[in-house]
Amino acid sequence: MARALRALVAAALLLGPDAGPAPAAPAPRLLAGAAGVTVELPADTPLGGYGGFPRRAWMPDLIGRFPDTFWFRPSTGVHDPIKVRALVLEAGGVRLLWLGVDLVGMDPTLVADLRRRLDQLGLRYAAVIAAASHTHSGPGAYAQSSLFGFLALDRESPRVRGRIFSAMEDAARQAERRKRPATVGTGRSEVTGLTDSRVHEAVDPELGVLKVMGTDNRPVAVIWNYAIHGTALGRENFQLSGDVMGDASARIEEQLGVPALFVNGAVGDVSPRQRGWDGVAAGGKSLAGAVVALWPRIAADPEQRLAATSVTASLPPPGVELRNCLGRWIPRGTRLGLRAALPPSAEVWVVAVGRGAWAAIPGEPDTRLGLAIKTAGRARFASTFVAGVSNGYQGYFLAPEHFRTSSYISCGSLYGERGGELVSDAAIAGLRELAERRAPRPVKPGR
Repeated sequence: MARALRALVAAALLLGPDAGPAPAAPAPRLLAGAAGVTVELPADTPLGGYGGFPRRAWMPDLIGRFPDTFWFRPSTGVHDPIKVRALVLEAGGVRLLWLGVDLVGMDPTLVADLRRRLDQLGLRYAAVIAAASHTHSGPGAYAQSSLFGFLALDRESPRVRGRIFSAMEDAARQAERRKRPATVGTGRSEVTGLTDSRVHEAVDPELGVLKVMGTDNRPVAVIWNYAIHGTALGRENFQLSGDVMGDASARIEEQLGVPALFVNGAVGDVSPRQRGWDGVAAGGKSLAGAVVALWPRIAADPEQRLAATSVTASLPPPGVELRNCLGRWIPRGTRLGLRAALPPSAEVWVVAVGRGAWAAIPGEPDTRLGLAIKTAGRARFASTFVAGVSNGYQGYFLAPEHFRTSSYISCGSLYGERGGELVSDAAIAGLRELAERRAPRPVKPGR
C-alpha cells in the first residue's frame, strides 16, 4: 500500500500543473561545407552589364567571326578569375545551398536547371539562393532571355552558359562532399565613404557577415553582404573581372583561407564612389579589411537552426514607363508592354540561419525598400539582410516616389509604381512566417 501511494505521488508531481515546462529539445546538429570554383570561359566571351558602345558592336556578327558573341564585342582577356562559390548548410532536416556568382544578374533558368540536376543526384534543398555579385565586367551570353540578351548580356551562347552551369554544379557538389559539423554566427559593422546615392538620399553603410566555423575551430566559409554597384569599372573595360566585390572576396579568402561568398544588398540606387582599377583596389581593400576585422568578434549563435520559405508577389503587368526614360514631355501612362518577356510575379525567398534572416530579391531593390525589409525583420530576428540580384533578374524595384521621378533607375523599373512595395511586402511576409514557425510553442498546463 505504501509503495502504491508513493507511486501515485510521483505521478502527480510529474504530470500535475506545477510540473513546469518539458525540457527543451536539443538544438539540431549543423553541418556546413563550402567550395570555390573558377569558371573557365571561351576566349571570345562578351562582357555583360553595359548595353551601349563601345562594348556593343557597330554591326551584329552575322558572319560568325566569333562563335560566342553577336550583339557585343568579345572580351580581351581575364583580369581576375570569374568565380562560383558555394556553401551548403544542413540542420534539423533542412538543407540550404548558397551560391555566390560573378555575374551581373542571375538567369532564373540557370537556377531551375541546377535544382533539377541536383535533384537527379539526390541533393534536394529547402532553398537555393544563387546571388549574382552584380559585376558589370563579368561574362555575358549566359541567359535565355532575348530581352536582356539584346540590352546588356548578348545573345545566349551554349558554350558560355554551359561552363557557368558546370562551375555552379561543381561548386555545389564539392561543398556537399566537404560538409562537417559547424556553427554559424552573424555580425554587423559599417563601411562609409565607398558609395553614393543615385537619388541623392542617405545610403545604407551596413556590412553584414555570416561566419561559418567548424566545431574543430577551423573556418568553413564567410558570406558577406554590402550594397554596392559593380560599376567601378566602366564600359571602356574589356577584361573579365569581378569588379570591386571580386577584389574584396579575393582579399578575404587570402586572409581567412576559406570561400568568401559576396551577396549584394539593396543596390538599386547605390553606386561606387571610386572608379577605375585604382577604385577597385581601394574599395576591395576597405571592404575586405572590414570583414576580416569583424570576423573574430562574431560569436556562434545560441541557435543553430535553419528554415526557409518563399512568397510569390503578384505584380502589375510589366512594361517600360516611357516618361521615366524620355522625360516629362511624354504623357504619364505611356508604356511599352513587356508581358511576353517578363514573368507576372516575383518569387521572394526568405531563409533563417541561426538568429539571422536573409530576404532574396530577384532584382535590384532601392535603399528605402531594403531598409523597410531590414527594419521589419529585426523586430523578429537578431539580424536581417537583403540579398539583391538573387535567383533571377526582373529589373529595379523602387519606392513609389523614386519610380515617379524620371531617371535611369526608374526607366529600368518594369512593374509600375507599386511593384517595389509589393516585392518588399512579400519579403516582410516571409520573415513573419519564418519567425512564427520558429517561435517556441507554449507549454499547456498539465502537459
